[in-house]
Amino acid sequence: MSKNRILNSLEKSWQRDEILLKIKNGSGSDEIVNEFLKNNEMAIKELNTLLKPEDINLLNQVEKLSTCESKLINKIIDLNYLENNVNDHIMNQKEFLPSNNVSLNRISSLMLNWSNKFVVIFLLIISAIALSKQAWA
Repeated sequence: MSKNRILNSLEKSWQRDEILLKIKNGSGSDEIVNEFLKNNEMAIKELNTLLKPEDINLLNQVEKLSTCESKLINKIIDLNYLENNVNDHIMNQKEFLPSNNVSLNRISSLMLNWSNKFVVIFLLIISAIALSKQAWA
């Protein structure tokens, strides 16, 4: 079997929706990875025999990219947590403001929340595109 066919087969076995469902159901990352390795043992062994040194370098780069993306997601979550605390503070101050400023505060709070979501979605899309380009390069 060719390297591309094996990679396509493994990609079909690693369904992100199913992985997310397993995570939501309480499965740990080690458990998920071990199950995947067990279910695809033959394909992975065959793939290992076909890998060249430059392929291994590419895999190392993809791993580093994934680590960077994981750190970025954690930073974004931390920023979102901080901004939510700021938004809670703004909401708590609303009762002390005149009624004409209440709608302005609601709009600014809405903009803060939507801008965070937009940034996260945008970064995830960029990451997915970069990963797929590197994987097929």
